[in-house]
Amino acid sequence: MGVGGCSSYDVVQILRKGRQDIEGCVAKLEAERAPEPPKVFTKLHMHFVVTGRGLSERKVARAIELSTEKYCSASIMLSRGGVEITHSYEIVELGAEAQ
Repeated sequence: MGVGGCSSYDVVQILRKGRQDIEGCVAKLEAERAPEPPKVFTKLHMHFVVTGRGLSERKVARAIELSTEKYCSASIMLSRGGVEITHSYEIVELGAEAQ
């Protein structure tokens, strides 16, 4: 849960700095663990649901890449510890009535 929160926070901050009209970001996590103790994580998939108005798909993809590979210390620590980390995303467009 920590890596999801860390990465989501980064994505929001990066997009805001890029002048994107972001309303929210949720990371949904799926993980696999080793079968024997210590049952460490072996794989982690993060699916980001990014909500806003007129979001650039290119900027969203770049923000997620920067977060998971450069800024989120939790993600980087897990990756360096041998966890295979993947990510995907979807953009949810909010209409003018949602303001």
